[in-house]
Amino acid sequence: MRDVTVAIDAMGGDHGPHVTVPAALRCLARDPNLHVVLVGLGEVLEAELRARRGKVSSRLRIHHASEVVGMDEAPALAMRNKKNSSMRVSIDLVKSGEADACISAGNTGALMATARFVLKMLPGIERPAIATEMPTIKGHTYVLDLGANVDCSAEHLLQFGIMGAMLVSALEQREAPSVGLLNVGEEEIKGNEIVKQAAELLRRSGLNFYGNIEGNDIFKGTTDVVVCDGFVGNVALKSSEGLAKMVSTMLREEFNRNLLTKLAGLIALPVLKAFKKRVDPRRYNGATLLGLRGIVIKSHGGADRFAYEHAIEQAVKEVRNGVLRRITEQMGNVQEDAA
Repeated sequence: MRDVTVAIDAMGGDHGPHVTVPAALRCLARDPNLHVVLVGLGEVLEAELRARRGKVSSRLRIHHASEVVGMDEAPALAMRNKKNSSMRVSIDLVKSGEADACISAGNTGALMATARFVLKMLPGIERPAIATEMPTIKGHTYVLDLGANVDCSAEHLLQFGIMGAMLVSALEQREAPSVGLLNVGEEEIKGNEIVKQAAELLRRSGLNFYGNIEGNDIFKGTTDVVVCDGFVGNVALKSSEGLAKMVSTMLREEFNRNLLTKLAGLIALPVLKAFKKRVDPRRYNGATLLGLRGIVIKSHGGADRFAYEHAIEQAVKEVRNGVLRRITEQMGNVQEDAA
């Protein structure tokens, strides 16, 4: 198993080093071929390491960065004015080759803008897309874009399909993952002109294109990859998060209604725990910024240690399974066929 070095924006997110440092230590303990660079305020990170009984070693080092990007900071200003932020330095380490990937729970807009500016795009890819796992009846599916691109052309949606398919092919070891295009109906005549054009491009792409799918197909697990623009994808993601919270709250209220329902809840506790585990959003933490000349993972800003560990593991899997190489090769094949 190859060694992998990840740069962690240790100051990013709602909790900063209190989450990033212990998550990194736990991942290091599990993976002997993992190397971590903690990027951030040196004194703060050293203190956190001491508190966690961790120490700098051949596999763990601290890279001082004097600035921190705020969660509500304007992306353009953060990119232009904070060149020594923990976020920017983490991305710079990927650019220089000192790290194979970077992870940040910081400001999404600033991370996207800075990563695109520093790393540039892969050949044939015009825009990066945010992709992540979502739970389904069959396991999980990958959805993109989830908010990076509100307005997309048909060509952009084609590129998202290629990137998503190669991501699943690499991580799930599937030869030809199925790709669905999110639409208002399954019929070819449904949808706006951009979606219709994208469907035609996907049919001719050589991918395992399933066709149009509807919103409920996401959670049925109809396809391995779901393609949509960032506006639709973000609404679908936030709607699903809201639905999960609503169901959880309603179940809790009903089981606490009276003594009889509390007893029923006690009996059903093993089932409820298993259900909670299956839909736990922490197990799906770590969205990939696909299309860049480097692997960048966005963790949820409010991620706890368990969730942040998943983001680190996601980065390692993408490096070891050659996601960037697969996307580049597939884009080359599509361009050759179109020539």
